[in-house]
Amino acid sequence: MKITVNKEQIIEGLLKAVSIIPAKSGTQYLRSIWLQAEQGKIAIMGTDANIEFTGKYDAIVEEEGIVGVQGRAFVDLVRQLPSGQLHLALDASNGNLQLRQGKRRYTLPISNAEWFQSFSVFPEENSVMWSGDFFQEILDRVTFCISDDDPMEAINCLCLRPCGNGRMDICGLNGHQFALVSFMHDTLAGRLAGESILIQKKYIQDIKKWLSPDEIELNINEKRLYLRNLDKTEMLSVPRSVHDYPDYGVFMGRLEGENVRPLRIERKELMDALGRILIFNTDQDRCTYLDLQQTEIHLSAQGQDVGTANESMAADYSGAIERIAFPTRNLLDILGHFNSQNLEMLLTDAEGPCGIRGTDDAEYTVIIMPMKIYDTNNDSYEDDV
Repeated sequence: MKITVNKEQIIEGLLKAVSIIPAKSGTQYLRSIWLQAEQGKIAIMGTDANIEFTGKYDAIVEEEGIVGVQGRAFVDLVRQLPSGQLHLALDASNGNLQLRQGKRRYTLPISNAEWFQSFSVFPEENSVMWSGDFFQEILDRVTFCISDDDPMEAINCLCLRPCGNGRMDICGLNGHQFALVSFMHDTLAGRLAGESILIQKKYIQDIKKWLSPDEIELNINEKRLYLRNLDKTEMLSVPRSVHDYPDYGVFMGRLEGENVRPLRIERKELMDALGRILIFNTDQDRCTYLDLQQTEIHLSAQGQDVGTANESMAADYSGAIERIAFPTRNLLDILGHFNSQNLEMLLTDAEGPCGIRGTDDAEYTVIIMPMKIYDTNNDSYEDDV
């Protein structure tokens, strides 16, 4: 292999590849970044045996070939070099990779091409165009509700589900919280043809790092989800999970019941109050109590060692529930994912699911379960969705 390439053309791809490969564990094959020179391109490839990244960039190729280099060391070296051309050549006499830039010379041990295992190829047929920044926004709004528990469970996954008539749902669930974004995408819904896609949470951060505001291509096969930029220079693929996702229509349906009454409130004011009340939460009592009146709510918390907090704020409410409790930190986190100035908290019962929607957050719903108040000392626990 013998090539010349500008640092500026490959550094972003190198950083994306190195963010995927394992730092210390795994075989040398997995700790390597693979460099393949052919047809006027250098391909940069990295994998942890599950996620796969491939980037192809323009280069002057004098001799084709493929080698693996110690990923983190190679990327650290290239990152610290000044801008300009890099000359990479395989030294046939000792089998090492030589990197030159001006008067700088570096020798790097390699993993032989015989160790290389071919990466997945993007399926060209029936790919779908999608907005990268919209996908990024959806992931931000849903991922925080996905469970961090047993990776073999469906609730550890992001779910993409077609719902008929070109409508798509993307949602996350952790047992006591649920987030759902719905939107229209006829092509994507048609491509999935009623089939849900489940992606484990541990892969979502890598997808978010790879995404840009630009348009992307998306495709699937029976085993993987594929993402590619429109100029086809970079591709990321992750494995699909095979679990059956829970029927979230059960608790979404409760938000449409006859007894549901909205509590209308100003988001920023509530967040500010919750931030102060959080100071008074303890491990034994981590919730905020809401006493509900028609035009006002009273918020309170009591910590055995830190004292008590009491605040009131304007609201609009006409339901029968007089008192309800929510985990303060969780509710604060949820409110931070909305953009609306005004929110509706759809109360179903003092111990039933509460849906949260914003006037300027179209097709976005988050459900949180209240804390069950079970004695006069304000102790509580959290039910599951």
